[in-house]
Amino acid sequence: MNNPQLIIDLHSHLLPEHIPDMGLAGFPVLTGKGEERDITVDGKFFRRIGRTSYDMTHRIEAYEHHGVQVQVVCTVPVMFSYHLPAEPASRMARFLNDHIAEQQRRWPDRVISLGTLPLQDTELAINEAEHCVHDLGLPGIQIGSNVNHRNLDDPELFEVFAACQDLGLAVLVHPWNMMGKEFMPDYWLPWLVGMPAELSRAICSMIFGGVLERLPDLRVCFAHGGGSFPFTIGRIEHGFKMRPDLVATRNEVNPREYIGRFWVDSVTHDPRALTYLVEVMGEDKVALGTDYPFPLGEQEPGSAIRAINPTPELAEKLFWKNTLSFLNLPPDRFVLAA
Repeated sequence: MNNPQLIIDLHSHLLPEHIPDMGLAGFPVLTGKGEERDITVDGKFFRRIGRTSYDMTHRIEAYEHHGVQVQVVCTVPVMFSYHLPAEPASRMARFLNDHIAEQQRRWPDRVISLGTLPLQDTELAINEAEHCVHDLGLPGIQIGSNVNHRNLDDPELFEVFAACQDLGLAVLVHPWNMMGKEFMPDYWLPWLVGMPAELSRAICSMIFGGVLERLPDLRVCFAHGGGSFPFTIGRIEHGFKMRPDLVATRNEVNPREYIGRFWVDSVTHDPRALTYLVEVMGEDKVALGTDYPFPLGEQEPGSAIRAINPTPELAEKLFWKNTLSFLNLPPDRFVLAA
């Protein structure tokens, strides 16, 4: 197929080059002075990152090499800091949001930025959401798939989602703090098994908890292809029908009815899975995502979509139209390449 005129990566991660030490246990810090830096938490190694994690000029060049013009950037989930005291976590969120918004201001034709919220405190989270919109001009936020093991149907989190709907903020849900990780110490299983389960947990919580029903204008996208949800919707719907006494306790609407109400990205790592994902979720609700620049991400942005040989019309939707729809940005927000 011919390359589409515009490609936008909905799901990528960015860190500041320098992160202040908050002086509290449990806050991630960056160490090192070369091109590679280490993220450490309480002195323990978490992840090594390279220039593509913090150098925007380098990132833009790297994306251009793959024919991608625009990147949607959000923080690395380890920076959510939900488990830490609310006030310093709020200060960290403000620092991260101001930094990531500066990237959008500096490269308006190349970068769209998503903020982060201190979700352990409802009032502070709503205040930061307002800052993201009114002061920073951000079109959305990224949140974790649970908040200190509270599912996304939690009543206090509902207040935050309601504020996001009122503010017009899109919500990207990213897997984090994977359930059962203490029982999966080997083989990288929290990332290989836990992450797909986390996304299904998040989607089912928002459906069965009535969040999507009560907030019909809330725009939500689930990363990593929606995890295992699209591939187990048959089982989920069957359980809803057979045991409504257990499943439909807060919402009596069939979960399949919500397909088409939210977006997912394309991170599946399998062309057959991506073809199925588009078939199940709908051509208008799947958008290019890469999880760039991490190892589990798509190493050649856009390659999975190209591998399914989409029609020109579908390619436009997957490569850029669906992302702009999710973020409620106008179709002419970016000048199309010649």
